Amino acid sequence: MPEKPYKNIEVQGDKSSDVVWHQASVSHQERVLLNGHEPAVLWFTGLSGSGKSTVANAVDKMLYELGCKTYVLDGDNVRHGLNGDLNFTDSDRIENIRRVGEVSKLFVDAGLLVLTAFISPFHADRELVRTLLKDRQFIEVFIDTPIEICEQRDPKGLYKKARAGEIKNFTGIDSAYEAPNSAEVHILAGTKSVEQCASQVIQYLLENKYIQQNDHSENTKEA
Repeated sequence: MPEKPYKNIEVQGDKSSDVVWHQASVSHQERVLLNGHEPAVLWFTGLSGSGKSTVANAVDKMLYELGCKTYVLDGDNVRHGLNGDLNFTDSDRIENIRRVGEVSKLFVDAGLLVLTAFISPFHADRELVRTLLKDRQFIEVFIDTPIEICEQRDPKGLYKKARAGEIKNFTGIDSAYEAPNSAEVHILAGTKSVEQCASQVIQYLLENKYIQQNDHSENTKEA
């Protein structure tokens, strides 16, 4: 019987004993074989304005051109729907990441490379997502951009509002950001172009044999 993607985790509170895992007719291994690459979560973390979403989307385009099956979960986009009921208190930030972690796991079970772009400021929350997944299925990508550069960019005007006291619990100003200690991919984004940052991620995936370079990109362009 195929193994379900969830570990046995004790849940606090009432849980119906009638809830059981329904086995799919198509196995995880069959999906991985069809997709032709190893699935994983590429977890982009960094300050607001660091370039997480920009780099994640650049990586996504490169992976698409290599024929990989991918999806991007963006912090702002997710808050338009799935997490639209959450605000930016510490407790809601934790729940935000928990939900995204569970959704990411489903994408991995489907055999995809899922790219998540979230500030995800707390080390414990990022590690919780890591524990939800199996070995090699969580790749932390630290977009390391100094706050001075992020504040200069300020694409949404959020730093200006936070400095003026119009926004509370803003990461880097009046809410902490706990930088990764040992991210699989550490990108010094303040000194590199978007293409250089994205290429560093692709290089990691190639070197660790998650993906392979092939001629699919040429076929995609010709199609």
